[in-house]
Amino acid sequence: MAGALPNSAVLIESFLEMMSAERGASLNTIEAYRRDLEDANTVLAGGLATASDADLRAYLAHLAATGLKASSQARRVAALRQFFGFLYAEGLRGDDPTGLIERPRSSRPLPRVLSVAEVDRLLELAATEAKSGRMESLRLHALVELLYATGLRVSELVGLPVAALPQGKRFFMVRGKGGRERMVPLSAAADRAVSRWLAERAENKAWEASPWLFPADSASGHLARQQFARDLKALGARAGLSAEALSPHVLRHAFASHLLQNGADLRAVQQLLGHADISTTQIYTHVLEERLIELVNQHHPLAD
Repeated sequence: MAGALPNSAVLIESFLEMMSAERGASLNTIEAYRRDLEDANTVLAGGLATASDADLRAYLAHLAATGLKASSQARRVAALRQFFGFLYAEGLRGDDPTGLIERPRSSRPLPRVLSVAEVDRLLELAATEAKSGRMESLRLHALVELLYATGLRVSELVGLPVAALPQGKRFFMVRGKGGRERMVPLSAAADRAVSRWLAERAENKAWEASPWLFPADSASGHLARQQFARDLKALGARAGLSAEALSPHVLRHAFASHLLQNGADLRAVQQLLGHADISTTQIYTHVLEERLIELVNQHHPLAD
């Protein structure tokens, strides 16, 4: 394999510092990159920084031979691309050996797709139970309406600052992975549910100083993801849905799938979901394919 560079480890550290300082990568992302790049540097006999495309292909073949999942292999390729892109941009290499390396295809199954009718049942039950005026029911109704209306990640949802939702506005800003901000629309139904929750929240004097939309007596100061997941499963069971197959991520997935089924652009869905790379959003291409087939079957003169 390629000749060794004594500073491969130093270059990895420089790359990680750039990812943190310039791109706002989270600590978890930095540590994942570190593990992947240090592993490659250890396995490649000549070191990582001077590896050729043949060296990298051999390394990836080695990973595949060890039984590493395709999704994990794809993550390693992504780390290598970022690293060598950094070396090239900094003039430390005159080429990028990852240019012709393909991303391994993942066979990861998609989350279960909830139908529009199933989501309607879930939302209708949440609204009905909220009429009781109970704190837990009002909170759950606001959470479910917000999640289906926005497609937020569950961590983004439970960690929303109360100031993020200015009254009377149909859009708000959310800070997602890597500190990236994006604009998210707020439906009329979600706005009404959140307004009712805010009225309930105002009645609790202990929450006045809390910065969180959904405050709780927890280490973070806001509702825990696990608590919301349990409450959502219980709501689903009461609505006659499979509790085992229902989770906040499944509802986020329904948000994206239903948008695409109704004609939304994949790039727009990428932005709404907060995906940094369109390749992440492309797990939904099956929805687009189904819609295109239906379109042709309905409108092409030779479809019959």
